[in-house]
Amino acid sequence: MNAIRQAVLIPSYDTGATVYDTVRAARAQWSPVWVVVDGSTDGTAEGLQRMAEADAQLHVIVLPHNQGKGAAVLTGLKAAQAAGFTHVLTMDSDGQHPAGLIPQFMATSQQHPDAMVLGKPVFDASAPLLRVRGRRISNGWTDLETLGAGIGDSLYGFRVYPIEPLIAVMRRQPWMRRFDFDTEAVVRLAWRGVAPINLPAPVKYLTAEEGGVSHFRYVRDNVLLTWMHARLMLEFLLRLPVLAWRRVRRLPPFQYRG
Repeated sequence: MNAIRQAVLIPSYDTGATVYDTVRAARAQWSPVWVVVDGSTDGTAEGLQRMAEADAQLHVIVLPHNQGKGAAVLTGLKAAQAAGFTHVLTMDSDGQHPAGLIPQFMATSQQHPDAMVLGKPVFDASAPLLRVRGRRISNGWTDLETLGAGIGDSLYGFRVYPIEPLIAVMRRQPWMRRFDFDTEAVVRLAWRGVAPINLPAPVKYLTAEEGGVSHFRYVRDNVLLTWMHARLMLEFLLRLPVLAWRRVRRLPPFQYRG
């Protein structure tokens, strides 16, 4: 692989002033940082653009209307790739992800440029119990769909992706544009031979008083995830012979398994 060039990518939608703290924290750890404002109506697009005017290492892209997390990430991936970057670390704009771990995740990606470096969440008392239990179901399906490739958590969006294979995956099908992005991305990258490396990372659920904002909708997004896993399982059955052969031979994405 050619020289590794890494950027931080932050998709953002109506998180209010919390996004400014997130961006400042990310910039304190890494440069450059790309922010894709996904049709926000809270005035943060203008505020972020003003920040970018004073910071040459902060790049802000504003989408005209809300298109979903996956679509915002894809926009940022294309922009970063056009600027010569090979990898991006994605993190949410709502204050949940630990900016202080950006250098560690980037260093691991430097050591294993063909892998995806995935945050494995460490929950504290602020985590809603329903969310914690619900993700176990999604993780179980993901483990099955990848034949146990070793994806520690399918939903935690603090992770480093190699850009080229992720763009290639997203161009081949119309999904992965909304809340289904994080899970479908790791499954399809594993199918493509991109191995997961898991690193523990704390997750913080901010209260409303702390500026916390959640756009997760239990019925809507769980229906979306159910439809996603149904599609992935159908494809998994077709891929099963090849995946089983690769697992036996310890070929990607199974090469880092113990």
